[in-house]
Amino acid sequence: MNLMQDLPQGDIIAPDKDWWRGAVIYQIYPRSFQDSNGDGIGDLAGIIHRLDHIAELGVDAIWISPFFRSPMLDFGYDVSDYRDVDPMFGTLGDFDALINRAHTLGLRVLIDLVLSHTSNQHPWFQESQSSATNPKADWYVWADAKPDGSPPNNWLSIFGGSAWEWSGERMQYYLHNFLKEQPDLNFHEPAVQDELLSVARFWLDRGVDGFRLDTINFYVHDKELRDNPALAPEARNATIAPEVNPYNWQDHLYDKNQPENLDFLRRLRAVMEEYPAVTAVGEVGDGQYGMQIQAQYTSGDDKVHMCYSFEFLSGLAPTADHFHDVLVEYEREIGDGWACWAFSNHDVVRHASRWNLGEEARCLYAALLLSLRGSVCLYQGEELGLTEAYVAFEDLQDPYGIRFWPKFKGRDGCRTPMPWISDNQNGGFSDSKPWLPMAVEHLQWAVGEQRGDDTSILHFYQQMIGFRRSYPALAKGEIADFAANDGVLSFVRTHEGERIFCAFNMTNAAHAITPPEDGQWRQDKGAPFTSFDQDGTVTLPPYQAFFAADETARTE
Repeated sequence: MNLMQDLPQGDIIAPDKDWWRGAVIYQIYPRSFQDSNGDGIGDLAGIIHRLDHIAELGVDAIWISPFFRSPMLDFGYDVSDYRDVDPMFGTLGDFDALINRAHTLGLRVLIDLVLSHTSNQHPWFQESQSSATNPKADWYVWADAKPDGSPPNNWLSIFGGSAWEWSGERMQYYLHNFLKEQPDLNFHEPAVQDELLSVARFWLDRGVDGFRLDTINFYVHDKELRDNPALAPEARNATIAPEVNPYNWQDHLYDKNQPENLDFLRRLRAVMEEYPAVTAVGEVGDGQYGMQIQAQYTSGDDKVHMCYSFEFLSGLAPTADHFHDVLVEYEREIGDGWACWAFSNHDVVRHASRWNLGEEARCLYAALLLSLRGSVCLYQGEELGLTEAYVAFEDLQDPYGIRFWPKFKGRDGCRTPMPWISDNQNGGFSDSKPWLPMAVEHLQWAVGEQRGDDTSILHFYQQMIGFRRSYPALAKGEIADFAANDGVLSFVRTHEGERIFCAFNMTNAAHAITPPEDGQWRQDKGAPFTSFDQDGTVTLPPYQAFFAADETARTE
C-alpha cells in the first residue's frame, strides 16, 4: 500500500493552533538517520531523502535533535553557535530545504533547543571567562571557592563528579550540570534570557513549528547556592544509570526546579504566541518530582504546551498495575496540563530490550502508547521494533558510557544507524564506515524488509497511527474508568460524543474481559487486534488489545 499517493502536494499545513494536542511526533537523531555525503555521519540532506518514510508512517511532526555548530563532545547538546548549522550536518540552506519538503509532505518540524547550557567554546563563555568585569561576566554561573579551595557547594554533575569546574583564568568555579565542557547559563541575568528569546525568534522566523526544550527544569539555579540534601536510598529512582551515579543520591532541591523558571517559560510562550501555530514540548529530568513539574509547566495557557518526564522511560516492569498506577497519579496531578508520552528516545535503552518484549508485545505496547491521553513521541527505529544494539567499548562514543563502563554502557546502543535495507553491511545508512557500527541484528528489521508486509511491525504502526487519527477521542479526549485486572489494563477515552473502550492484555496468557455495561459497543473494521466473541464478551489472547466504540455515545 502506497500511502504517499494520498498526500496532497504543496505547503498543505493549515495554521491550527491546537495541532499539537494529541499529535504523534517522530524523533530524528540526525547523526544516525541517513548519511548523504559518505562521511559516515547522518545529515540534513539525508533527512530530506528519507522524509517520505516518515510521512508514510502517518505522524504529524518530526523533532530533530541538535544540529547546531558544536564541538560535539555531547553530540550537539554542547552548542557553540545557536544560529548556524554545524558543517557536519550541512548548511542553513539545507535546513530551509528540509522545512519546505517536510511541510510539503504535511509534516511539521520541531527543533531541539538546548537553552540551559552552551559549549565552553561558545564566544559567550570565552568572554565571560576572561574576567569578572567584562560585559558577559554574569552570563554563566560563577562562584568563589570555599576558603579551603573546594567547590562552592555539594552539587553534582549528571555525568559524574562535582558540578563545579575551576577556571584558572577567572580564578572562580563555574557550574556545569552535565560535562565540564557544558557550562550552565545564568538565567538570573536578564540579558541571557533576552538573547535566548532572540534565538527562538531566529528559528521561528525560518519556519520551524516549535521546539523540544532540552532539560527544561534545569534553567534556573538557586541564587544562594544552598547544598542539596541527601536522598534516602529507597527513594533513588532515576532513569539513567541509577546504580552507578552518585548524582542520584541527592534530593535536587536547589540546582534545578526553581520557581523563577516559570517566569522565563511565560516569556518564551509570549514569543511563541506571536506566530500562527507553534508549540513546545519540554523534557523534565527529575527522578522525584517529574510529574508535578510536568503539571506545573503545562498548566494554563501561558507556559509550555506539553512536557514529558521519565515514568515510562525507566526499566520498571511494564505491568498493567504499573501503568495503572502511573496513569491514575498523572490524571490526579496534571489538571489542565498536557503530557507527551514516550517509551524510547536517544537517552535510554530502547524499550523493546529494556522491557524484554517479543514482536507481539512490541505491537501491543505501541497500541497502548498511541491510546494514552496526551501527545506521543516515537523514536526513530521504534516503528521497526528495533532492540538495543551492543556497542563494544572500543567503539563507544558517548562520554557517559565511557565514564561508567561496564556497569552502565552509555547511550550509544540506542543511537546506532537506522537500517534502511538488509542487503548492505551498513543497512543503506552510509557508503562509508558509520560513526557507530550498524547493528547486524537490525538488518532483518530494515525498512525495505518491512515495507509492504501486512504482518510487519512497521505496518502495525502505520495502522495504529491511522486508527488513532480516525477517532478524535484517542488523540484529544479525556481518559477515565481505569482498571488493571489479571494483567489486563483498560480505560475509556471520550471526546465530544465519542467514547472508546481500550483494553490491553499485558501477559502471556489469555484473559476474558467484558466492556463496561453502560454502553452499546461495536468494533470498527479498522481496529487492530482482537474482535468480539459470539456471545458479546472478549477473549484477549496474550499480548493483544481490544478497541470498541460506544454506539449510545454517538446518539446522545
